[in-house]
Amino acid sequence: MEWNISIIQMDIVFGDPKQNFLAAEKWIKEACAGKQTDIVILPELWTTGYDLPHLDTIADKHAEKAISFLQHLARSYKVHIIGGSVANKKEDGIFNTLLVINKEGELIHTYDKLHLFKLMDEHLYLQSGTATGLFQLNGETAAGLICYDIRFPEWVRTHTSKGANVLFVSAEWPLARLAHWRALLIARAIENQCYVVACNRSGSDPANVFAGHSMIIDPWGEIVGEAGENSEILARTIDLAKVSEVRNMIPIFSDRRPEYYG
Repeated sequence: MEWNISIIQMDIVFGDPKQNFLAAEKWIKEACAGKQTDIVILPELWTTGYDLPHLDTIADKHAEKAISFLQHLARSYKVHIIGGSVANKKEDGIFNTLLVINKEGELIHTYDKLHLFKLMDEHLYLQSGTATGLFQLNGETAAGLICYDIRFPEWVRTHTSKGANVLFVSAEWPLARLAHWRALLIARAIENQCYVVACNRSGSDPANVFAGHSMIIDPWGEIVGEAGENSEILARTIDLAKVSEVRNMIPIFSDRRPEYYG
């Protein structure tokens, strides 16, 4: 099976959901205009950016606005949307929640970011999730991860050991650690023999300059496509048959010895 993927590497207006909804709609329309696009992916916290002190006011209650917005676009353009993540205000706190909407406009999965990044004060304003990012999309097993999650290989392996063939990563990764972004994503693809589709934001906020460099990496660790630092759409086609080819070539999953891993 082949998937035509468009990564929306967009700038985010700090603390202004209204402007960010308008921008996301423009980018998704452009990604789908006149071409076959199967999946669109947005960056982390694309509705608000890292305006954490004001999330209590600007966060989306139960992510209702974002879900409805993405459902409408998914149905309109007949495209699956990995809806990045949004600040999701629930009864027990605010969560950094990744949304997955299929092309019929159905919400098929949500994932609350497990690992909160203390260097950007996430732990002061956000609650950590507890469930996995695994989901089924068009008959394939995939997983969603959010930014800091990629520094935890055991968390990533939790998903690929249960069948994930594609890892979708939404991020706001700073330019200062661009080398880590690239190295970690390539390593996660190689060690899990899967595709990595990683959407980072562009631009800056009052505290950070972000790296861009969204990437699509194949199960052999080869870079299929990589964006620059500015806002753009990175569009590539991936062939999911390559996952089984690489896993049969070097059978790391059958050679694992988890009983000795502690």
